[in-house]
Amino acid sequence: MSEEIKTRVAQYYSQRAQTFGATPAGVDWNGEASQRLRFKQLLQITGNQPYSLNDMGCGYGALLEYLRAEGAELDYLGYDLSTEMISNAKAKFADKTGVAFLCADQAGRQADYAVASGLLSVKQDVAVQDWEVFVFNMINQLHQESRLGFSFNCLTLYSDQEKMKPHLYYGDPCRFFDYCKRNFSRNVALLHDYDLYEFTILVRKGG
Repeated sequence: MSEEIKTRVAQYYSQRAQTFGATPAGVDWNGEASQRLRFKQLLQITGNQPYSLNDMGCGYGALLEYLRAEGAELDYLGYDLSTEMISNAKAKFADKTGVAFLCADQAGRQADYAVASGLLSVKQDVAVQDWEVFVFNMINQLHQESRLGFSFNCLTLYSDQEKMKPHLYYGDPCRFFDYCKRNFSRNVALLHDYDLYEFTILVRKGG
């Protein structure tokens, strides 16, 4: 089932990229301001620069664009299942050093940190039980692909009922916090105070 889900995810985002191009809408977000806000939460996991970063489901490289605008010094690897997304990213950052993009389902390396933004929410018509298996596999992968810590976000179960959409997955933040606390580190943070209908989990290792 996991491979079937990955195929659906790749098709979904490739279609978005073909329709909207290298824009927030192309990765199914509603605007640049909210995108920057969630990046700020995710990147609270990172320590002193320079550092290496794996960006799971990197899309067209929006997180890297944000990092460069912030003056970050890092060794960046972004990977995505969508060939269209990776083509857009490579075209956008073709002349940049310390940057690599892969069309793949794994980073193929362990970095200081790993992040995933938006990847866990677009379940489409996949059954919730099957999607959650996929989600927890991705979280385990973030752990395996990072040395110092990882972070991810997800739409929240605390969203307004009338605004929730059937093709999206809304996770229980307490469940994810508990899972990360029990399996990865005693140093786990749950961020749910930044005015979006989502939450961010930060896992700091070594504690």
